[in-house]
Amino acid sequence: MRRIKLLTLLVICSLVFAGGLALNPVHAQDAVRITYVVNGVLGDKSFFDSGQRGVDKIADEYDAEVNTIELGVDPANWETGLADAMAATDDYDILIAGTFQMVDYLAKNADKYPDKVYMFFDASVAYDNPDLCAGGCKNVYSITYKQNEGSFLAGVYAAAMTTSGLDGMNADAVIGAVGGQDIPVINDFVVGYQQGACLVNKDSKFLTQYAGNWNDPAKGKEIALAMYQQGADIVFQVAGGTGVGIFEAAEEQGKYAIGVDSDQATIIAETDPEQAARILTSMQKNVDNSLVRAFELYKDGKLPIGTAEALGLKEGGVSLSINDIYKAATPENIQKLIDAVTEAVGNGDISVGTVFTDEASAAKVATDCSAMPEMTFDVAEYLK
Repeated sequence: MRRIKLLTLLVICSLVFAGGLALNPVHAQDAVRITYVVNGVLGDKSFFDSGQRGVDKIADEYDAEVNTIELGVDPANWETGLADAMAATDDYDILIAGTFQMVDYLAKNADKYPDKVYMFFDASVAYDNPDLCAGGCKNVYSITYKQNEGSFLAGVYAAAMTTSGLDGMNADAVIGAVGGQDIPVINDFVVGYQQGACLVNKDSKFLTQYAGNWNDPAKGKEIALAMYQQGADIVFQVAGGTGVGIFEAAEEQGKYAIGVDSDQATIIAETDPEQAARILTSMQKNVDNSLVRAFELYKDGKLPIGTAEALGLKEGGVSLSINDIYKAATPENIQKLIDAVTEAVGNGDISVGTVFTDEASAAKVATDCSAMPEMTFDVAEYLK
């Protein structure tokens, strides 16, 4: 367990809970103390690191005191580790945690500490389930991300780039996706990715496989190598630390990858620029931005505690990484296409399918575009 402390001073305001549990600043006191609980380890160059960047930014800009607790990769330690962190009430005013594996653990303990504020990202506590949320989890603010929207952009990009003439692309309209597990949140990435590809090329074919874990780069590499051998130009990694192996496979085969959660190419470029050059973009879940946004609402007394918010392209909750590697590899017309599709999804002109709806309407992971909905958006003017 590693702990990181940033000690400074901050003038903030006390909490007044009423109705929907918005926070109302009323007087100055000591620095806000934040505990960030990671059900894994930092250094994933992805999801947890993005959260750390967020709390670091809060510490830097608002002089908050931040304590990060890493629970390690063994799930057997997560429930007790989170319970211990929550019970250490003298150490924090706000406790931040995330990922679907932890949501019920936090929900069943939050009511024990009604004067504390909990921010949970990438899943929502079950506010209406009294068996999980005693008292309705009125002191918990949940953040979810419209990963299907961001992944839609990734699919548009992948399908467009397969026809770009970039060295390493072949004539086959085949793209891959590797998930950490076959679970709804990962499939929400995959279905968005596939729908985006179909907007560009209705002949797109999809290879999808699940690694079964989040910390096995060797397994990720093995799967990606097989996909490249089956004709995939680009593989989208949605597998956390397992995805590091996908980048290794892309470099080895002279193919390409799309990262996830953080701007992975920029991070990896610090130590391995040749590998980073194979990561054309990443579908970012902007955990860092969402935590800073939540803290700013908190300090202004406007955080809607006791509810969940879903953040998509419009709110900046998700995005594609636009960095030097992207700009150098991506033709101008495809860059313009991505900009136009981003705007169209954000303003509702394109509706992206999701697995998180009723069974009849839920999007399904596919092998081709035959079952995809018709979309009215003219890509031809960008891909002349």
